[in-house]
Amino acid sequence: MNRGFSIGVIGGAAAAVCILDALEQATGPAADRAGWPPGEVTIFEPSNQLWRGRPYQRDTDAVRVNIPPAGMSVRQGDTGHFQRWLEATGQPAGAQHPQHDPHCDATFVSRSVYGDYLEYAAATAIERLRERGWQVELVRQRVIETAPTADLVALRSQDGQVYTVNYAVLCVGAGPPRDNYELAGQPGFVPEPYPLGRTLDAIADADSVGVIGSGLTGVDTVLSLAARGYQGQIRLLSRSGVLPAVRQQVVPLTLRHFTAEHFRALAARGERTTLAAVAATMATEVTDAGGSWADLVVEVDSVDREDPVARLDRQLASITSADPGLRILQRAVPDTGPDVWPLLSMVEQRQVLSARYRTVMSLCCPMPPTSALRLRGLLSSGQLVVTPDVHQVRAADGGGFTVATGAGEHRVAAVVNAVNPSPHYPHPASQPLIDSLVQAGVTVRHPLGGVEVVRSTSGLTVAGTTSRRIYALGALAAGSLFFTFGMPSVVDRADDIVRAVVTDAESVSAASLPAGSATP
Repeated sequence: MNRGFSIGVIGGAAAAVCILDALEQATGPAADRAGWPPGEVTIFEPSNQLWRGRPYQRDTDAVRVNIPPAGMSVRQGDTGHFQRWLEATGQPAGAQHPQHDPHCDATFVSRSVYGDYLEYAAATAIERLRERGWQVELVRQRVIETAPTADLVALRSQDGQVYTVNYAVLCVGAGPPRDNYELAGQPGFVPEPYPLGRTLDAIADADSVGVIGSGLTGVDTVLSLAARGYQGQIRLLSRSGVLPAVRQQVVPLTLRHFTAEHFRALAARGERTTLAAVAATMATEVTDAGGSWADLVVEVDSVDREDPVARLDRQLASITSADPGLRILQRAVPDTGPDVWPLLSMVEQRQVLSARYRTVMSLCCPMPPTSALRLRGLLSSGQLVVTPDVHQVRAADGGGFTVATGAGEHRVAAVVNAVNPSPHYPHPASQPLIDSLVQAGVTVRHPLGGVEVVRSTSGLTVAGTTSRRIYALGALAAGSLFFTFGMPSVVDRADDIVRAVVTDAESVSAASLPAGSATP
């Protein structure tokens, strides 16, 4: 049998799992490729968070996945893959699951459990590839340099080893939380909250805690403190005070107008679009589904202006709303956003990121109702206080921290940095790798973060020339695309990449590709 192609996967977290599953599916009997020649896969991951990454480490059960299982499958086109694994591992299905949310009739499992699923999916894909003769190697090193040629990509790891592959997929993740107030090293400051089951030990005895960031990570931190029996006051600190939206009851939903196919057709004709035209298409989608476009506009426009507790109460009262408008928005942004984004002008892209990004993240990354109700209980008791308009957090004389806001100053004994890492900027440790890609002339830095990639394949691109050899998935593509970090989007992009690799290998005949190697 002829030898197949070799592929290097740089990064070993959830995105890499999606690549492995897509590769196993695309080259096996399920894709009518029973005779596909076995190739080689090399995964590079230096951290101790293999497959789980930062979000899905083993942690307290209070830290939940915020999407039901159907949206967390690693397999393209198989929304039941994760649910079947849950059932196969003996976990009760549906309303019988201990982490089922009765308010929206959906299950939100702990992130630890989802990490177990990622480990299972990776192990299964690797086992099946090996059964078909593939060589799969895990290298516990960081790749710091690339040197592409016409047929090969040379990858140099930190230890000086050089690996040559036919294709490379860059799955480097986002960086750590930003230390906006330069508190690193101060006693009582927790710079990285995860895993919360361990990091919160350091502040268990504090009489007050400030949690910087009011997004999903901030909510995780607050709920984890409460679950541990913490009795002190918690201040949720942010500039805006905007909380995640509350997820509504799950209902069947099919997009008919605001679809990837619609915007891909525009791209195929060489056309652009505008935010006004995008809004008009969304309005058609909402009204045709029987929703109120005017109400959705009010929902969007009120995010930065409405009192956060009043907004939380209003959304809790709307969990079972029959209006599909918000659900459509939450479905359309991750599903279709990557196809819309490249068609907008740079001016309008910057406008979205500067004026609407927080709104989009709040509305389209909602928290489960049970989490929202727990927050509301903490707010009602006075243990939790949402503190907006934060200008500065600084170490105080004699210990603790001073929080400066537009309404005055507050003191807290400890601070947890729950700022979400920017999805538009990859991990700082990946900068040498990015530098080498730019120097090799296969891409340029995107002005909005990451590097330039094309929408159709996520292949690196420069001056109209797209690489057939190197692809980016996740944070590296976040400037060129939009919503690159949610699992549904990662699964879609992974499928695009693997299809492009397999198609290219077929077009040149995998047997004629130069063999990859590893050399000191």
